[in-house]
Amino acid sequence: MIPVDYYIALSAVLFTIGGVGFLVRRNVLSTLLSIELMLNAVNVAFVAFNRAATANHTGQLFAFFLIAAEAAEVAVGLAIVISLFRLKRSVRTDEADLLRN
Repeated sequence: MIPVDYYIALSAVLFTIGGVGFLVRRNVLSTLLSIELMLNAVNVAFVAFNRAATANHTGQLFAFFLIAAEAAEVAVGLAIVISLFRLKRSVRTDEADLLRN
């Protein structure tokens, strides 16, 4: 049986990789992927903590609703990326200045 500490360490590593990817990348798709990686790291932590306290399934329930929120975020994010590409012919974040005057 794998200890919960290993899952939390994996979650921390995944969250760090996602955070660095979000801060370093300039491509909108890469930043969306980094956000998804960070949210999946949170899911791993929720399920790991639920494994430690098996009396209820709160961690798995939170992970399920977070997966549903991730799906909605992907749909909205991809719609924004497609409209940005149609207007600017690029998906770089530094060229996304559509709200400026």
